[in-house]
Amino acid sequence: MVKKLLVAIVFTLALFASDTGFQSLDMEVTATPSEVIAPTESVDETNATMEEVQIDAQEEAVVVEPAVEEKPRSRQELLDEKIISFIGEESYARNRDYIHINFKNVNSFYTKEHINVVKVVETLEHNGLLHLFFEEPQQYEMTFHSTGDPLFFVKLMGDTLRDIGYYRYVTKESTNNGSGFEWKISLEAEYVTDPVLLRKELAKRGCEIIDIVRNSATDWYYSIDTSKAHLNVDKLVSGKTKKYNRLQYAKWLDVAHIKTIGIKSHRANFWYPYIALYDSSLRLLKVIKQDKETKNYTLKLPEETRYISVGDLYTITNIRYGLIFSPSGKR
Repeated sequence: MVKKLLVAIVFTLALFASDTGFQSLDMEVTATPSEVIAPTESVDETNATMEEVQIDAQEEAVVVEPAVEEKPRSRQELLDEKIISFIGEESYARNRDYIHINFKNVNSFYTKEHINVVKVVETLEHNGLLHLFFEEPQQYEMTFHSTGDPLFFVKLMGDTLRDIGYYRYVTKESTNNGSGFEWKISLEAEYVTDPVLLRKELAKRGCEIIDIVRNSATDWYYSIDTSKAHLNVDKLVSGKTKKYNRLQYAKWLDVAHIKTIGIKSHRANFWYPYIALYDSSLRLLKVIKQDKETKNYTLKLPEETRYISVGDLYTITNIRYGLIFSPSGKR
């Protein structure tokens, strides 16, 4: 019965297809397995997509834990850290008890809220814990940092180094940016510059060492406060004559309050004046040159003049017998 019914249906459809132009009766009647289950595959794909979204959401759902505030380090811990930076962890571990005896009064190594680094170095050196000598002469570097005027700072540091015995050094690098000016020099010596001696010389110029960093045995960094700095040179006072014999360098003088200076050359000299005038930041204001031998010269100073440098146009030996300065007037 069923077979007869199916045959009738197929026969009817065949007639209909011939009338309406259908060419592929088998395609319309016969459904392949893949076509039958296609909706199921679509559902599976949708489910898979939803699962991926859920996984992504879980991954993005990061649990934010409350931040744990770091406990501020004590003065003792900060002081120990600075000591270690100078002598190394191994030396500190070997001498821990001895170090704590010498540094037991922690607050005495602080100036307000800052470590007095020079006092730390002095204490370490005095107790044989810091060694500044090399086994043999070698190159080492020093970097000086300041927020003051670069020209003034280099002159000031150059004078300071010369006064503690350093005449030969090379400028290795200099940078000037928002954090200040840094001047790095390289020199050969048998020992590292004594920070205590450097502090004393800088104090003569109104400067203070803020921090010292020992990057290595041959690399030291100094941060220096120059807010009250001045050159460590003689100040001329109106009415008081100054005589300088056996000059080996151009003579620098502080003339901040002087209007006029009479300069007299020794009779045995052959002076060809070379005089430079500077303001308080060592910006050059004027240069005076005389290409003829001079015995007396009167110098009138502009209002903004703070320092003068007096030398010879050709060689310092031309004034080796000295000069006499007679200041007058007040500004």
